[in-house]
Amino acid sequence: MKFKSRRWLAAGIGVAALWLVDVSASALESDELDPAALAGATPFGWGKEDGHGMDKVKGLPGIDSVANFTGRFKAAGVDSVGNPQTVWPYAMVGNSPDEGGTTVIGAPIVAVSIQLLDASGNNRFVNGVNMFRDATQYLAPALQSPVFSFAKFPASVKPTQFNDAFMRAQFWEEADDGWHTLLKAEVRPARVLKLPFGTYRFARNSDGTLRYVLVDYSYFTNALFPPAAPDDTTIMGSLEIHGQISTKEITTLLFPDTYLYIGSVSNCCVLGYHSVDFEAGDASNGNVPRLYVMNYSSWISPGIFGGGFTDITALSHEMSEIFDDPFVSFDSIHNQTPWWLSPNGNCQNNLEVGDVIEGLVNATLPITMPNGFTYHPQNVAMLQWFTTHPKSDGYKGAFSFPDATVLPTAAVSQKVNCAP
Repeated sequence: MKFKSRRWLAAGIGVAALWLVDVSASALESDELDPAALAGATPFGWGKEDGHGMDKVKGLPGIDSVANFTGRFKAAGVDSVGNPQTVWPYAMVGNSPDEGGTTVIGAPIVAVSIQLLDASGNNRFVNGVNMFRDATQYLAPALQSPVFSFAKFPASVKPTQFNDAFMRAQFWEEADDGWHTLLKAEVRPARVLKLPFGTYRFARNSDGTLRYVLVDYSYFTNALFPPAAPDDTTIMGSLEIHGQISTKEITTLLFPDTYLYIGSVSNCCVLGYHSVDFEAGDASNGNVPRLYVMNYSSWISPGIFGGGFTDITALSHEMSEIFDDPFVSFDSIHNQTPWWLSPNGNCQNNLEVGDVIEGLVNATLPITMPNGFTYHPQNVAMLQWFTTHPKSDGYKGAFSFPDATVLPTAAVSQKVNCAP
C-alpha cells in the first residue's frame, strides 16, 4: 500500500476575496483570475523530564531513509482519541546532539516548471503568449537563501544554515560547538508539469505572461507521486527510477507561484507541503521500507499574498517541519504531541513547527543575504513550545525561532480537537 501523508502550509481566503475579478474586463479568460485576487489571503494551517531530550538513540529502526535520531519528552496530555499520555517520542533529522559531530545531508533540488494545456490538450496560448512558467529562474535565489546558504542566527557562534541554527537552538543545553546538521544542495534535472484544462485556474501579469496558477490538489498530488511501484509518469517516480534522488536525502520540488486548492477554488491556497514517498524494500536494502523524504514548495513572488509571505516562506516552513518531523505520520508513535491551540487558531497534536506561527502578523523574519536579496523565512515553534512546560531549556529560554518574541510562552495542553 502506498503511504502518502502530508503536512502543508496554506493560505486561506474567503470566496469574496478570491473572486475579486473585474468581470467586465473582456481580456480575462473564463477560468482566469485577477492578478490581485490573492492579495487579501491570510495563512491557515491545514530531554529531560522538564525539557525535551530523553534517551536519544541513533534513529528509527527498520527503515531505509534519511539520517535521524529519536528522543522523547514528558508532558501531561491526551492522544488523538483522548487517552491520557505522558511520554511523547519524536524522530528528527540528523545525528543526536548527545553524540555531536556534523551531519551533512544531500538535498536535491528539482525545478518544476508549469505548462498550462488548452481544452484540446495542446500548450495553451492567451493572446499569443504561451501560458508557461519557468521554475529554473528561482534555483539560484533559492540556493543563495538561508535555507541552503550561511547567515548569522541566534544560537550559532558562526554563520550557518537556517535549520542548523534552529536545531542548535532547540538542543542548546546539549549541543557542543561542533554539532551541526547541514544540507548539501545539488541541482537535479528540471521537470515540467503539464496541467490539463479544467485542473487549474490562473492569473496573468500586465504583459500577458503567467503570474500564478491554482491547481486542483488531487490532480497535483497524483502527478507527483507514483500510485504503486515507481513509474516514469510521475515526478517523484521518475526521479527515483533514474537514481536522481535517494532515501538518504531530502528532496525539494521547487515550483513557480503554484498553489493548490482543495475541492473548489474557494478552498485555497496550499503553498507547500512535506511528505514521504513510501516504497517497498528489496534484497538490495535488506527488504526494509524505503522512505523518500520530500517537500513541494512554491517560490512566492512579491505582491501575491500579504503578511510577508514571499520568496522562500514556503520553502523554509516545509524544511523546518521536515527537520523536526521528517516521517510525518509513518507510524502512530513518533512526533505526536499533546493537543495544542496556537495563536493563529490552529488546533493540532503533532510536531508541525511551522503551522503554529503561519498567518501571524510577525510570521516571517526578513534576512538580507550577501547577494543583497532580502529573504522572508518563516519563524517556527521550537520543540520546547510543544512540551507545555513553562520554562524552556532552548536557546535563552525561547519557544520560537529565530524571533523569540513570537511565542513568549509554551503551549497549553488541550482536549481532543481543542474542545472546551
